[in-house]
Amino acid sequence: MARDHKPLLRRVRARARRVRARALSATAVTTAALTLGTTVLLSGPAEAAAQPRGHDVSGHQKNVDWRRAKKKGATFVYVKATESHTYRNPHFAQQYNGSRKAGIKRGAYHFALPHQSSGRTQAAFFVRNGGGWRNDGKTLPPAVDLENNPYRKINKRNKCYGLKPAQMRTWITSFSDEVRRRTGRRPVIYTTTLWWNECTGRSTAFGRNHALWLARYNSSPGPLPAGWSYWTIWQFDNARGALPGDQNLFNGSHGRLSAFTRR
Repeated sequence: MARDHKPLLRRVRARARRVRARALSATAVTTAALTLGTTVLLSGPAEAAAQPRGHDVSGHQKNVDWRRAKKKGATFVYVKATESHTYRNPHFAQQYNGSRKAGIKRGAYHFALPHQSSGRTQAAFFVRNGGGWRNDGKTLPPAVDLENNPYRKINKRNKCYGLKPAQMRTWITSFSDEVRRRTGRRPVIYTTTLWWNECTGRSTAFGRNHALWLARYNSSPGPLPAGWSYWTIWQFDNARGALPGDQNLFNGSHGRLSAFTRR
């Protein structure tokens, strides 16, 4: 996911390279076609030109040229609004409002730091600072970013912020319930299969009513986290593509993307 804090950029890029290398060297896995409604994605983004392309940005991208992004094919974007219960993206207004003015569907996401405060606290902070939702056909559901702790050396404890699987499940439930109470929508969950299965204990409790935003830098989505039978958004590359920030694909038609913005 797009970062804000420059001192971490070298570490983040190195981690992205390691993730990519592991993915490319992994044993090939044959998976069934992933469906959303009547749409079937049989291969990677190169063969899915008809699928809506999107991206995600944070304060690191600063002020974005949204007209240019639209010309390059952006149909949707997620904008980082907050992190933990104190940080707000200083470029959020330009990014969130500017993308809408350019005709790009947009939504806000929150970077979770579950060890710093409760899910309810962080959800409330998120919604107060841009993480809302309107049934206007232009606003994507709020999203929460759940991944490795970027501020510490990755090991078994730090990867999951020092929380046990049951504690992590409780945190996510608390965040989700508060977002739903305040906005009327369950948050989209951004994660990787490895993080989710380890840090939630392979929980299947969220796949039924939370859309999956899968992060995997490869030519195919690969195995999904426990509880999901399809992905809704796939982040297939980091900040190396045509669009500002990380590169995403929506699993459905443009009509499905429009429907996704509504309750």
